[in-house]
Amino acid sequence: MIELHYWPTPNGHKITMFLEEAGLPYRLTGVDIGRGEQFKPAFLRVAPNNRMPAIVDHDPADGGAPLSVFESGAILVYLAEKTGRFLPAAPRPRAAVLEWLFWQVAGLGPMAGQNHHFNRYAPEPIPYAIARYTQETNRLYGVLDRRLAQSPYVGGAEYSVADMAAYPWIVPWQAQKQNLADFPHLARWFADVAARPATVRAYARAAEFKRPETMSEEAKQILFGQTAASVAERARDA
Repeated sequence: MIELHYWPTPNGHKITMFLEEAGLPYRLTGVDIGRGEQFKPAFLRVAPNNRMPAIVDHDPADGGAPLSVFESGAILVYLAEKTGRFLPAAPRPRAAVLEWLFWQVAGLGPMAGQNHHFNRYAPEPIPYAIARYTQETNRLYGVLDRRLAQSPYVGGAEYSVADMAAYPWIVPWQAQKQNLADFPHLARWFADVAARPATVRAYARAAEFKRPETMSEEAKQILFGQTAASVAERARDA
């Protein structure tokens, strides 16, 4: 059994997409990041970076004690190796999938995340920041579009963890001030992944967790006002 510490964000969706594709038994443990549940000591023992998602594998391959993994990219690699699925074994296709997986976790995710912040959540509009991250998101969409002109999936010929990592960060393309019509190969891939039954099931799980329509000022402070001292204080108070 995989216990997934989860909230319905792009990084959370990556892991439910894998679990649904692989058919692994799992249960969701909600981590309401707007209420500060990511600072609870029990969660910090699993995810010391106080970020979700994180997993606890209660049936690890070595037969030992439950094994925890944090960071979405590391979780995807762990689950792929555990199941022998969605990450090729042969060196060349494996390298390609890992390249694009790390491209997402180092580029598309952080840049799109900053795009979301300055377009949607910043207390006041900062034109330079809005332009900077909207344009960089656009550049990265172009990189992905060119890749998908060469292969049906992000990692190559087969659906892989690279697709699961990238797809949730394209879902909010309108909020990112992008236009999928400008990226026809990306749009083709996006529709293909969206139609996969496992993707549909994964996103349906999000309905089990209630997210407010608008983010409160308290939630913004919890999410965007963290320092080492404030994290330590919240952990003590949790």
